[in-house]
Amino acid sequence: SLPRGPAMRCSPLNLCEYETSKLVRIKSVKLGSLKWALNGVILLVICIMLLWNKEYQEYDLVVSSVTTKVKGVAQTNTADFGEVVWDVVDYSPNEEKNSFFVATNFIVTKKQKQGKCPEVPHYGTLCRTDNDCKKGLWDIRSHGVQTGVCVKFDVTTKTCEVSAWCPIENTKKPPRPALLTSAENFTVLIKNNIRFPAFNFIRRNILPEVDGNYLKKCIYNQRTDPYCPIFRLGDVVQGARENFADIAVEGGVIGIQINWDCDLNRFFNSCLPKYSFRRLDEKESNRTLYPGLNFRFARYYTENGVESRTLYKAFGIRFDVMVFGKAGKFSIVQLIIYIGSTLSYYALVSDTNQIRVVKQSKKKSLQEVKPLSLHPRKV
Repeated sequence: SLPRGPAMRCSPLNLCEYETSKLVRIKSVKLGSLKWALNGVILLVICIMLLWNKEYQEYDLVVSSVTTKVKGVAQTNTADFGEVVWDVVDYSPNEEKNSFFVATNFIVTKKQKQGKCPEVPHYGTLCRTDNDCKKGLWDIRSHGVQTGVCVKFDVTTKTCEVSAWCPIENTKKPPRPALLTSAENFTVLIKNNIRFPAFNFIRRNILPEVDGNYLKKCIYNQRTDPYCPIFRLGDVVQGARENFADIAVEGGVIGIQINWDCDLNRFFNSCLPKYSFRRLDEKESNRTLYPGLNFRFARYYTENGVESRTLYKAFGIRFDVMVFGKAGKFSIVQLIIYIGSTLSYYALVSDTNQIRVVKQSKKKSLQEVKPLSLHPRKV
């Protein structure tokens, strides 16, 4: 006979009943050995998971702040604007939260002044007569406001004249190779301060044993110096499996990931940063409408009493510093919860209200055999 699942009894008196399971003890060396072998395997797995996943710990997520400082000087000599020395103020004009930008390529438009000039065909309206132009019209892609006059752009093309900063930027594609390819030798100091509020634990990636002399000489290297907070930009891009000369032409976005996996227990105390790098933007120009990364800025000056400016379209690499991490510390509460939850594996018991009488079958399991009769359970 085999037990069948318990029947539902909806009587108020059942609330005052107490039931126990019936225990059947079978004397068998094979079954006994199998039982203790299974129990031993389950216990071993529980212990391994307890230690491997550190289930005895409570955890807290990291709270952090990041500051950066870029250093490096480069020199270029081009036909457009001669010999120029670029320092950090020139190639890193802005700094965002948890990120910094390094310009690697430029399109320069010199001596722009407020005036009237023909719009660039790609951004303006082609025309034949003044009737094709509308005074005061402004388009989202245009560089200025139309004057209502049709003028020559070149020998074969006419466009509507605009009031704008003239001459208008005309070059569409950045120089190749990039002007500041040497920026791969620039360095950046990353200062990362972290805190785990639940444990009141504070640390930074400039480790306590580091001094000023060490910081003047060290450069991050995953094998030889994995905890140096100073990074060579070329090494960062290479760590993201990219070529600096290629990404420097149109720009891109590189992620610098700092991972803190901390064990704050007394005997296993360990809290060190681990760095990794990856590219975050789409790098294939033919797969995206606006590849790379660029923005414009200007430097103003006065010439003969007239305000003028030099317009720069800067292409470059933005480095986003992303901090992840958690800290764990021994907790007796977590250990008790884990042990209590795993003990449920040993509490697999069955209850029954009826006995099924079946005829043994060699083709079907006993649970699937149709019962010959059903008998209520008695004391």
